[in-house]
Amino acid sequence: MKTIRCAIYTRKSSEEGLDQAFNSLDAQREACAAYILSQASEGWTALPDVYDDGGLSGGTLARPALQRLLGEIAAGRVDTVVVYKVDRLTRSLMDFSKLVETFDKAGTSFVSVTQSFNTTTSMGRLTLNMLLSFAQFEREVTAERIRDKIAASKAKGMWMGGTPPIGYAPDGRTLKVVEGEASLIRGIFDLYLELGNVHRVAERLEQGGVRAPIRTSLKNSRTFGGVLLGRGQIYTILKNPIYVGEIPHKGQTFPGLHDGIVDRDIWDRAQAQLAANLKGHRSGVRNKHPALLSGRIVDGEGRSLVSTHASKGTTRYRYYVSRDLADSTATTGLRIPATEIEAAVRERIGALFDDGFTLASADWLRVAPSDYAILTERCSDVAGRSRAFLRDVLKQVRVHDSRIEIECSTAVIAKALNVEREDDSPETVTLTSEVRLTRSGRAMRLIHSNGGSAASVPSTSLITQLNRARRWWAQIRTGAMDIKTLGRLEGVQDAYITRVMRLVFLSPAVIDAMLKGTLKPGVDIAMLTAPGAISPNWDEQRRAFLPAS
Repeated sequence: MKTIRCAIYTRKSSEEGLDQAFNSLDAQREACAAYILSQASEGWTALPDVYDDGGLSGGTLARPALQRLLGEIAAGRVDTVVVYKVDRLTRSLMDFSKLVETFDKAGTSFVSVTQSFNTTTSMGRLTLNMLLSFAQFEREVTAERIRDKIAASKAKGMWMGGTPPIGYAPDGRTLKVVEGEASLIRGIFDLYLELGNVHRVAERLEQGGVRAPIRTSLKNSRTFGGVLLGRGQIYTILKNPIYVGEIPHKGQTFPGLHDGIVDRDIWDRAQAQLAANLKGHRSGVRNKHPALLSGRIVDGEGRSLVSTHASKGTTRYRYYVSRDLADSTATTGLRIPATEIEAAVRERIGALFDDGFTLASADWLRVAPSDYAILTERCSDVAGRSRAFLRDVLKQVRVHDSRIEIECSTAVIAKALNVEREDDSPETVTLTSEVRLTRSGRAMRLIHSNGGSAASVPSTSLITQLNRARRWWAQIRTGAMDIKTLGRLEGVQDAYITRVMRLVFLSPAVIDAMLKGTLKPGVDIAMLTAPGAISPNWDEQRRAFLPAS
């Protein structure tokens, strides 16, 4: 008979009475142990580990004993979780759904000893599905009612919350003009009509040191702003009908209760200019495959980096370079290998879709608990999306000394996952990758704190030389030819052959890192073929060529 390993989980919301010799946690554990004993004929046995959370609310999953239990479940060491009542596990239906999903993934069931709720039986699973179905129905009906109310209110010109655009502050169900910020908005429209190009407007504002005003979020009191206005933000300002006194909703606009900042004539002229520029841009000759981060990457101060390249023989090396450095108007700035930072951005965006639960719990997506399984499948599909999707989802990449910040469109993410955004959701979400810049020659490299490269980019030249070394070594070792004959046939010097053949004696771990592109930054063919570079001791090779673990 198969042994069913049972873990008993107990919880009490308050600390009252926990100092007693026999408290609530003990009573729960005793009842669970008795239930497990009653199922001994089915192979049930209680595990010795104690999972008690005393004085902790059931409204959160951030409980030490529960997290330890989830770790044991993920490791495959628990078959059934036994609780006194379902609410001991959690009081949140959303968290309950997450836990059941985690249990199912690990092949673990759970039992409530005082309630007819046992997911090891078909009836228990039916009860679970009924609960989730009713919860989903209630949520969808509530969402429909809220959406209808918002649509009706916006049709009357009301402001329905969220972060107000620059130039306005909330005033009940309308907006009031913040005159200091409003002058900035009027200046942007005037500049655009004068220069006729968003890029030139951004450059003029940058030259004048103009920054977005510092504001405070009404939702979480977090301050934001104070940075240079990028082209994307300027374009959003120019297209926002709120500035002409209208309220947008689902592709329509309605007369708003608030005052406009921009005159109708200026607004119409700006829209005509934007449309003309867009038409000319589409009809003109353009690169079908622009650099992934072209027009979207800036340094920590908001100064743009431009895509450039250099060639050596038939090899083309791409970089993102500070504009002033590229224009030769400065001698300092950033010069980042394009392949590295593009790979780092891809990996970080891909990581966003690794965990469907994290996305489901984001307060800017509207996801029903019963849709979590479907959302996880969609996340797997999105993680492998094309370059075009990355270009769409990316709004801006900011490169700081110790991190990169990746600003993504919440609308594009929601569309890709086929879910709706909350009505007050932000336009963008910022992802952070903890990598730092280090100098390697003239270029800057991105590395993690352990010294490893921020992006796994294998070196084709290293791999080519490794294959050549193995081929040469096979010929020398079998006696097919000597070094002089081999050098004459290959057209290289004898000393070069002996240097390259040292690669044969690299440890399997170093070779594996070479193939994966995870060697320490700066480890190249010149370093590996230097006299005495490759120690016969594999531990010394690991310390010399691999990042710290």
